[in-house]
Amino acid sequence: MPVIEYKCPNCGSGMVFDSETGTLSCPSCGRKDDIGSISDPLTTNVFSEDEAKEYHCTSCGAVIMTEAETTATSCSFCGSAVVIGDRLTGKLAPAKVIPFSISKDEAMAAFRKWCKNGLLTPSGFMTADRVKSITGIYVPFWLYELHNKVEVQAHGTKVRTYTRGDYQYTETQHYDIYRKIRLNYVKVPIDASEKMNDKLMDRLEPFPYDQLKSFKTPYLAGYVAEKYSYDEQELFPRSKDKIRGYIEAYISSAVSGYTTVNYTNKQIDTTMKQAEYVLLPVWIVHYDFNKTEHIFAMNGQTGKVVGKPPISKAKVAGWFAAISGISFLSLRLISWMMGGGFL
Repeated sequence: MPVIEYKCPNCGSGMVFDSETGTLSCPSCGRKDDIGSISDPLTTNVFSEDEAKEYHCTSCGAVIMTEAETTATSCSFCGSAVVIGDRLTGKLAPAKVIPFSISKDEAMAAFRKWCKNGLLTPSGFMTADRVKSITGIYVPFWLYELHNKVEVQAHGTKVRTYTRGDYQYTETQHYDIYRKIRLNYVKVPIDASEKMNDKLMDRLEPFPYDQLKSFKTPYLAGYVAEKYSYDEQELFPRSKDKIRGYIEAYISSAVSGYTTVNYTNKQIDTTMKQAEYVLLPVWIVHYDFNKTEHIFAMNGQTGKVVGKPPISKAKVAGWFAAISGISFLSLRLISWMMGGGFL
């Protein structure tokens, strides 16, 4: 069956990707292999679409139970890191990957530090001792290159007020405005996993795209990976929505200098030049607090943490009381200063 597992040539233990050194590493004997020198089984084997979809761990022989979207996981019985090769070939083969640079221990430490920065979160949450699980996931993204043809027609005015003698004059000049603009955006990221919260993934940006590397399966060893749920055509409308605000801002800058601008015609034609399928590193933290599970995400390269922590009603009330007290004291002080009296 098309299950890929990397065995250490020295001791036979399962090897995993080491985010600190960027190598395929053996946790048992410490051997480290440069990924560039490792032949990728996906380039030398062709998996048939008609093969049975039951996967077996090459270490212990157990059946590997996964969801249909999973491309990398670990054996539930022996813990070996495995990559499911036939889910990474053909149209499902990623072009590039940004490897993890933050280890699990570093991610936990960063998450705990982030929790302590919450001024209005409950004290019990700030200790960050209720982590249910933390999982390193390679999330599928499409990186779009979008070309935009923009034509704008508008009516603008420039208003000038001046005084001459005893009279004040207001002069209004009217303009017909026309702009023809070409805007190209590259590497516009849209997550392609149905499981992932789109808003959460958007807030993880930016990813360091200069760290993109040609895809090789050893990068996935020791992590969970997902294949895309939606292709580039299905997510094209969302990519257009994502850049719309940037286009509008550029249009506004192109017609600056007027007192008023009223648009009479605005046409934005967006075409997809290309879309590249990539895997981006994300740590997902499941956190139990007050019988409720909270989900947080961390950029596996930059360490940026996003999510919505619980809010302490007592701390919020105290904060408002403090603000109100300061405002009340300030008003009394101003009144005293203006009246020349005492508080």
